[in-house]
Amino acid sequence: MAVPKRRNSKTRAAKRRTHYKLTLARPVKDKDGTWRMPHRMNKFTGEYKA
Repeated sequence: MAVPKRRNSKTRAAKRRTHYKLTLARPVKDKDGTWRMPHRMNKFTGEYKA
């Protein structure tokens, strides 16, 4: 089993974790001009398109 030889500093660990980020879903504009979230039904027309 791999065991670290030395302790990683807080700074080094934080540098590694900078890439752990979430991207929020962006609203999309439908043909009728209304905005909705992706993978959700349009409330006004009842249309669903991914």
